[in-house]
Amino acid sequence: MRGSIALRAATAAGVALASCVTATTYFASAGTAGPCGDVRQRPWCDTSLASNQRAALLLDALTEAEKLKLLAGVASTHTGQTPAIPRVGLRSVYLTDDSKGVKQGLATALPIPMAVAASFDRREAALAGAVIGNEAKHKGNDVLLGPTVNIMRTPLGGRTFEAYGEDPYLVSHTAVPWIDALQRQGVIAEVKHYCCNNQEGPPYSAEKMWSSSNLDERTMREIYLPGFEAAVKRAHVGSVMCAYNRVNDDWACEHRHLLTDILRHQWGFKGMVVSDWQAQHNTVSAMRNGLDIEMPTPVDYSPDRVQAALDAGLITQAEIDGHVRNFLRTLFAFGFFDRPAFANDDHIDWAKHASIAMKMEERGIVLLKNDGVLPLNTTSVHSIALIGPQAARYENGSGTDDVKAKQHDTPLAEIRKRAGAHVKVLYDDGSDQAHARATARRADVAIVFASDSEGEDREKLAPTVDGSAPTSTHRADQTGLINAVSAANKHTVVVLETGDPVVTPWRRDVAGMLEAWYPGESGGAALAHVLFGDVDPGGRLPATFPASESQYPTSDDPTAGNGAEVDYKEGVFVGYRWYDENHIKPAYPFGYGLSYTSFRYSHLRIHGRTVRATVTNTGHRTGVAVPQLYVHLPAPSAAVPQPPRQLKGYRSVTLAPGRSARVTFRLGPRAFSYWDTAAGRWRIAPGCYRIYVGPSSRALPLRGAIGERGARCPVS
Repeated sequence: MRGSIALRAATAAGVALASCVTATTYFASAGTAGPCGDVRQRPWCDTSLASNQRAALLLDALTEAEKLKLLAGVASTHTGQTPAIPRVGLRSVYLTDDSKGVKQGLATALPIPMAVAASFDRREAALAGAVIGNEAKHKGNDVLLGPTVNIMRTPLGGRTFEAYGEDPYLVSHTAVPWIDALQRQGVIAEVKHYCCNNQEGPPYSAEKMWSSSNLDERTMREIYLPGFEAAVKRAHVGSVMCAYNRVNDDWACEHRHLLTDILRHQWGFKGMVVSDWQAQHNTVSAMRNGLDIEMPTPVDYSPDRVQAALDAGLITQAEIDGHVRNFLRTLFAFGFFDRPAFANDDHIDWAKHASIAMKMEERGIVLLKNDGVLPLNTTSVHSIALIGPQAARYENGSGTDDVKAKQHDTPLAEIRKRAGAHVKVLYDDGSDQAHARATARRADVAIVFASDSEGEDREKLAPTVDGSAPTSTHRADQTGLINAVSAANKHTVVVLETGDPVVTPWRRDVAGMLEAWYPGESGGAALAHVLFGDVDPGGRLPATFPASESQYPTSDDPTAGNGAEVDYKEGVFVGYRWYDENHIKPAYPFGYGLSYTSFRYSHLRIHGRTVRATVTNTGHRTGVAVPQLYVHLPAPSAAVPQPPRQLKGYRSVTLAPGRSARVTFRLGPRAFSYWDTAAGRWRIAPGCYRIYVGPSSRALPLRGAIGERGARCPVS
């Protein structure tokens, strides 16, 4: 099913899928013979053999010097590159970076991953993976450094927007179709950053380079590892990138429990483990505990250091061979030897990809508030004031997200185009609040744009639009600008272009609010379509928006974002679990998002572990409904507290007025499982598991129960 979803989505996007490999043929025969060579001289070119057999044959043909050479990358004009060994037909492997697009030359800038997650739609995730994989391939790359599946622990995290939010179920079910679609292009995905990489450090620091994420085994298994586990077990990802940080004081790239016990032995990972760029620290511990390849160039895995460790008896030849074998086996599994090198030709359907980017943003925009001002009606609205510099530019993140868009639009240009000749669209950059107030008074509707600033190696200073890392002065007093404009015009709408949740102290004073994220290159057109009601805002929040700075789980933790020892004291109570457990009312809960129509939830039916419910469009417009299923697990003991609710299913359906959809959630054993640390395994406790279905984590009108391990439960 996952593969078919990815295939249908990619085909619908007009993206040609490579035939050389699919996720479902992982570690099987690579297919027909290609440019590898004559099997009589190079027996590893025999495509009738399995990948591990071919890797063993090639490994035997390598000299000791060649094996040592393959343990690290080489200098490159790409993000990364492995050495070539022409003698055996091994060319270089090229790697490129990713967030919302390929970070190499000009590329299609999709909406950020948080916006993809906000669609609550696996098909949108597959589209993102297909587009990025297609462009990575046509830029000559074999490996794509993504997706990022780190959980949002704090809204201050500098790279939060590169991942999929605060919930492990949503993260997993977004990552899997993304990886499936990308790897269908013949490009190997490298899921990152393994693991517990949840902060960057103060502005312009590298605190992540030395901090230790300290957490218990249950929290790690239930919250921070599921995205990686799903990538390995369900998407068959080819590569895993280990993180900079320490985990319980051991470096992630030298962490035996993570890299060997869990990844290799328990999950059965057969691919390659690659370091984040110079994230390893010790030759011996990295070699013995599970790191295959050092990137980007040899330091700790330099031939001299590895040879010295071998000569001293600190590592073994078998360990060296094992790491090289993992690398080669991955290449054989993905058909690397059996196809020509991907050409850096930029033969990309830019127009089609721009259209996909626009539609993805439409599905990711979240309507947070609407007091009747939206959608804009050109028969009654004759003038619109756009205020803030973001209205006239392409808003982007920084660091890994700094994708150079092949083309881009602006909200100002696209709103003017959509409004037509009979609606006057004014623009004010907001640098003078008095002037902005005057501009707002002259318009029927005022739209204020506000954004944050975050990125790699720097956290936000506070979860507000004014608390961004100091990169530009225009963000100095956006709160003041919103207050000034809303006081001047009661029909004020705020458009947030942020990477993650922000505090919105002015939310009661504005008539409407949208979260557009960093919207990608076609964000202006998508925003215009949503504002004027050409499409329904399809997004729902993949992360909770706090009502104040004091609400988020790490608000009283001085080490969060700035500490060498970071204790995950909240345990499994991350994101909405924290708010629910502590009876805190956020500004906007996880899963929340408004539509231009209304929906009714009814007819909950539970049969075994299958849950069905009906969603009906009770309004007068076509709209997007996102029914969500949550489960409350009974606590097996006081030592294993359970969150009030956990997301275990979701769907995204588009319904015409008066139409209904019957949605089905089939729950597997993991939906009812907790990690039993003492037993070292997943376990289902006996008892009644409460079932909740509704439009968000805080609006769950349908309720039932499922009994496990012999428990008898009331019907409702």
